[in-house]
Amino acid sequence: MAGQPGRHKLVFTLVQSAHRPDVRQRLEGYASIPRKENTTYVPGRNFVPVPGAPGPRIGRTTPINNWTDAVGNGATIALDPNTGEHKWTFKQYDVTDSGILTTATDLLFTGGREGYFYALDAVTGTELWKASLGGQIVNGPITYAIDGQQYVAIISGNSLVTFRLKQ
Repeated sequence: MAGQPGRHKLVFTLVQSAHRPDVRQRLEGYASIPRKENTTYVPGRNFVPVPGAPGPRIGRTTPINNWTDAVGNGATIALDPNTGEHKWTFKQYDVTDSGILTTATDLLFTGGREGYFYALDAVTGTELWKASLGGQIVNGPITYAIDGQQYVAIISGNSLVTFRLKQ
């Protein structure tokens, strides 16, 4: 989940059929988004919140782009945190366990278990570019600067991948 100060927008990821974004309570500066999963955890078994969906395996070597619309999809969506108004949706191939990073220049970075790392326009949700990194992305990206040059880094499978941003 990411927020952009002064932008009145909340961006988060969801799994079709597993999350029901619905802002019901409005507290000063906060939104409540209830979550419901129709599954039961059984100790000793893999827990998959969407029945029939491929489960997460960190660093797995089996095919990762195996998601179908029949079992649902993941998405990154933006809501107005004050009103709950839907701003945009960026549909992804697979569910996502990735965090979201937004920058002061309205870039949004996120990834997915299918192995793609995305750069989106944080205002519109438009895809600016994507890179296939060859492994699941199940963590949040980071950004840092060295000598005035900004970088964004993400772990994919067993690899750390870094991109230099244009100035």
